[in-house]
Amino acid sequence: MDMRIGFVGIGAMGWPMAANLIKAGFALQVADARAGQASKFAAEVGGKAAASLRALGEASDVVITMLPTSKDVRSVILDADGVAAGLRPGAIVIDMSSGVPAETAAIAERLAAMGVAMLDAPVSGGVRKAVTGELAIMVGGDSKVALEIDPVLRAMGKSVIRAGGIGSGQAMKALNNLVSAGGFLIAIEALLVGKKFGLDPAVMVDILNASTGMNNSTQVKLKQFVLSGSYGSGFALDLMVKDIGIALDVAKDLDVNAPFAALCRNIWSAAQADLGAGRDHTELAKFAAKVAGMNLG
Repeated sequence: MDMRIGFVGIGAMGWPMAANLIKAGFALQVADARAGQASKFAAEVGGKAAASLRALGEASDVVITMLPTSKDVRSVILDADGVAAGLRPGAIVIDMSSGVPAETAAIAERLAAMGVAMLDAPVSGGVRKAVTGELAIMVGGDSKVALEIDPVLRAMGKSVIRAGGIGSGQAMKALNNLVSAGGFLIAIEALLVGKKFGLDPAVMVDILNASTGMNNSTQVKLKQFVLSGSYGSGFALDLMVKDIGIALDVAKDLDVNAPFAALCRNIWSAAQADLGAGRDHTELAKFAAKVAGMNLG
């Protein structure tokens, strides 16, 4: 395809997402903060490792960022030798990170002054669906720009849904993860109560999945990552806490009282403090069991 794409952030999610762009026939340059990561991708998957962020911008019609925080995105895009230094008017930046809507809107304003459009397009589905190209992608920004880059997004996702103006995709992603976090937490607490009663947690999961208590966690997390003891879903506890915080900040900015969401954040934050950095988000179950004076093993 004629559209040249630059991809910044070749991590657990970014690697398979970029790989699917290669499979779809896009010309791709990649960059990553880790030394050798971009060259490794180019050697194993295809495309080219960019010589610098500026060079990546110069060689790209579309630049995608998949980074941990909005602060990282701002630095990569707007620093003196960042991507924007090489972009031409008419280029498009797509931030697929789980970022802060207000910060993304501010970056978009800076880029607009340069004649560069920006969309936010965070994803849901985790590493497994990033690999298969079946991510859910929530798009915020100008509808004409979104239509123009739709083939790019559909190379990485099965469901591409317009959420609204700039930042709306990221607001929706944070709210989605708030719902996911709440569902996981209540399911774990139910298993703990049930086990204390004498119910088999695995049987409980089967019954929940045949009943109205079913949710994403009962379907794809409890047996697979908690009861198995693997705790390897591929999505970090630190990132879940970040996303819940973004959702609560959106509520605060809009003066919406969200007491259950606030309680959910407090419990997830307490788990993060207790377990430490670098844990899988399903390890919240360990903290919940500790608080209950039990275990689910």
